[in-house]
Amino acid sequence: MTKLAEGTPVVESMAVDDSQHYQAEIKVVGVGGGGVNAVNRMIEAGLDGLFVSGSTGEVAFSTAERRAQIQREAVRIVDGRIPLLVGVIDTETERVIENIKAVEEIGGATGVVATAPFYALGGETEVERHFRILKENTSLELWAYDIPVCVHTKLSPDLLMRLGRDGVIDGVKDSSGDDVAFRWLCLANEAAGHPMQLLTGHEVVVDGAYMSGADGSVPGLANVDPEGYVRQWQAYERRDWEAVRTEQDRLAELMRIVQVKGVQGFGAGVGAFKAALHLLGVFDSPEMPRPVAAIEGDNMEHVASVLRAVDLLS
Repeated sequence: MTKLAEGTPVVESMAVDDSQHYQAEIKVVGVGGGGVNAVNRMIEAGLDGLFVSGSTGEVAFSTAERRAQIQREAVRIVDGRIPLLVGVIDTETERVIENIKAVEEIGGATGVVATAPFYALGGETEVERHFRILKENTSLELWAYDIPVCVHTKLSPDLLMRLGRDGVIDGVKDSSGDDVAFRWLCLANEAAGHPMQLLTGHEVVVDGAYMSGADGSVPGLANVDPEGYVRQWQAYERRDWEAVRTEQDRLAELMRIVQVKGVQGFGAGVGAFKAALHLLGVFDSPEMPRPVAAIEGDNMEHVASVLRAVDLLS
């Protein structure tokens, strides 16, 4: 198993717009005096892994062709420098297997990331069978993505531990927001000899996750400020808890970019991330996938004011 989180966080990469028609290509754009792209910016910040086609990466809006394009571009740009995880998220098991086969055919991925099935909902028995079937159909690392707000199923610590002990899953990205369950999972994982890597996707309480025993973080907000999450991990490695907390407090203030008016859900969260990256000169446009509207006007100014408050924008 690749130690994705050893030393620094992993980032869930965003899809990048390059035209009014919302193309998926991850392209080189100018940042200050240097020509770097969004992926290189994060790698150069010291992040230790990349996760594409996740929630922040707009997998729910992506056609099969677009998913493939994102993976090919990510593989090309990463060029083996860090591990690459690719989301294979879909409604049901057979569709996920098709996505896995597509990822394997393109190549370059360290592992694949899957949620519980959704739309045709089942119980924990079906969810467990789902992950076991996926493992039977790939030689890549398999990561479980716990995000009940999107798939309406919470992956319990007991379920994840069964899958981890049996070698079905190699790790978990926890975006459940359930800090109690995550702590129980960390405790159980450690007691079992640490069969899985456990990463938190909860941007504003990463410090608490580290205290619970997380192996790292996969915050979408790291697209905006990768250096902040790297500094936080480095402080954690030194066991400098005051620095961990101070950095987390600053990142929590940065997360206020999502407090836009008249915009809800995905448009507020990922929309604010994209607006911030546009203001920082990383993205040419804050364009969102149809039918989601891009952040603009007073909301764009709100994002800018938060960036200035945390010293990311002059």
